[in-house]
Amino acid sequence: SSGINAEYGVLDAFCAAMINFPKPLIAAVNGPAIGIPVTTLGLCDIVYCTDSAHFRTPFVSLGQSPEGCSSYMFPRTFGFAKANEMLLAERQISAEEACTGGLVTRVFPEDTFRAEVDKVVSYMAKLPPQSMVISKGLVRQELKEKLLEVNTRECVTLRDRWLSDECMTAIMNFLNRKKK
Repeated sequence: SSGINAEYGVLDAFCAAMINFPKPLIAAVNGPAIGIPVTTLGLCDIVYCTDSAHFRTPFVSLGQSPEGCSSYMFPRTFGFAKANEMLLAERQISAEEACTGGLVTRVFPEDTFRAEVDKVVSYMAKLPPQSMVISKGLVRQELKEKLLEVNTRECVTLRDRWLSDECMTAIMNFLNRKKK
């Protein structure tokens, strides 16, 4: 139980740090994203990915629950039906679907991905830093407290899931399936 509480604390602090980070967070996804790398994309300010990237959140089959504020951000991003399909039915979505749905800002071909992302990051790094921080603060101001509240609720729920027999059984079944 103390190990579970430590993991809960790390997850809570990690997501809270993303929510509270004053400068823009830019994610660059160049392959499959599964679990927390997907759910925390909603906490980023700009998300780029390659055309071959795909996104999946296999929580239910592992006896777990959403994290990274995805229970709040995914319905706001995709709408309830698509969010439920991803979070409950574990449907994998493509880069194009993620972009059309609003999770991803832009999709680049793999061969130009790095150069395109570097170009944007280099440009943004030359902009006035205080103006950047103030602008991000204004954009995220309405969401910040709500995201911190959602993060805490998700982390407490996930901690409880980790301690459940159902979660333990699901994880053991997953690990045993991988051995075969």
